[in-house]
Amino acid sequence: MPGFLTGEALRAFVHALPKVELHVHLVGSASLPTVLELARRRPSAGVPTDPAALAEFFTFRDFPHFLRNYLAVTSLVRDARDIHTLVTGLAADLAAQNARYAEVTVTPYNHLLDGMTGDDLLTGLATGRAAARADHGVELAWCFDIPGEKGVVAGRETVVFALRERPDGLVSFGLGGPEVGVGRAQFAPFFTTAREAGLHSVPHAGETTGSATVWSAVHDLGAERIGHGVGAHTDPALLEYLAVQRIPLEVCPTSNIRTGQFPSVAAHPVRRLLDHGVVVTLNTDDPPMFGATLDGEYVAVAETLGLNATEIALFAKNAVEASFLPSADKAALVTEIEEILLQDPELLA
Repeated sequence: MPGFLTGEALRAFVHALPKVELHVHLVGSASLPTVLELARRRPSAGVPTDPAALAEFFTFRDFPHFLRNYLAVTSLVRDARDIHTLVTGLAADLAAQNARYAEVTVTPYNHLLDGMTGDDLLTGLATGRAAARADHGVELAWCFDIPGEKGVVAGRETVVFALRERPDGLVSFGLGGPEVGVGRAQFAPFFTTAREAGLHSVPHAGETTGSATVWSAVHDLGAERIGHGVGAHTDPALLEYLAVQRIPLEVCPTSNIRTGQFPSVAAHPVRRLLDHGVVVTLNTDDPPMFGATLDGEYVAVAETLGLNATEIALFAKNAVEASFLPSADKAALVTEIEEILLQDPELLA
């Protein structure tokens, strides 16, 4: 097996790996043509209806700017048809990258606040999930998350909705939005309720803040995985804890660069996380908004860090093991990854 893969051999090897996406937001997965179509249908939302203007709209100055524009796009999504369109569009994009399974973050409170009915949201998710499986061979699961900036009322309403409706495919409970000034601990009662009902805890933490937020996610919210978590890189004790406890991080390098957390992949702490034995998975977050793809995240990190095939495949294995798939499905995907490793990457190109 060659060491450092480059060029077409690297891209072919990455594409051949059966992949799992653990951190992608449903609204943030909307393709640019889909956003344009929705924006033209609902011009009052203030989202540009011209392709060049939309590209500028998706050039973010910082995380608060990103969040404002993200919520503007969210406001375009009004009914079951829109949700179905988002789900099937995401599935098509995943299938094109040989991604077999994704746990997709959905924020019910924001959709309901924008006037969508709960029935419309659930219908769109159900029909879209069925079409994803039938038409694209992609299995989808859901994470219902709290928009943290909207406070404890959003937490209460989100857990009530999640446990009352409990749609097929709902596997986890999350917390997103800004971290600065939005403490994790205030949401502890809702995570406790969700966990006691059998949902897994996967809050965002350490995306735009430091290690204290990650510690709080672990201790206060019982986090089984951490969304982003890169703020842990400055705290050796936390890195050791994450490594020993095998708490995976859903790392999204391009997202962190596009929102101004780090200037480049070379400056990103993914290397430090790996060196400390942390379980790292690679993900896209809001792919069209950031110009990201799942294949592209693997390629960018591999090129920058000079990884060999075994090290690249470890990202894919980590994502499978960190997922909430049934054990048999995990084993089947790991076997496929191992089979790809046995092939000569030059023959895949």
